[in-house]
Amino acid sequence: MKTQTTRADYRHVLPLQTRWADNDIYGHVNNVAYYGYFDTIVNEYLIAEGALDIHDGAVIGLVVETGCKYFAPLEFPQKLDGALRVAKIGNSSVRYELAIIKKGEDAPAAEGHFVHVYVDRETRRPASLPPALRTALEKITT
Repeated sequence: MKTQTTRADYRHVLPLQTRWADNDIYGHVNNVAYYGYFDTIVNEYLIAEGALDIHDGAVIGLVVETGCKYFAPLEFPQKLDGALRVAKIGNSSVRYELAIIKKGEDAPAAEGHFVHVYVDRETRRPASLPPALRTALEKITT
């Protein structure tokens, strides 16, 4: 991911709100909270698109890689936008790229990525992306 994208570089945006528990002792959102935001953005998108059945789907996504770059602090209370795009789709994997952006701003406060490998729910062996999932991912691929 090139360093510092803008809001326009992403295909899907989800409004977010920092939570009281997100702040750490130093008065800003702790790094671990960003990964919770990332999970929320991706899973909300996939569920809304009908591409992920978290309770009974044949495949589940396991995170095998993740990273985040921080550019500006966030704090509670603050309204945010979580931005999402797909950088690469494989046979059983996908690389998501995300940004956390202060409401009303263009430059991200943080950018991150994670890679899901989709596996069979029962065997936990890699599985091909189901057609509905692939279609949803292609909609937001850059």
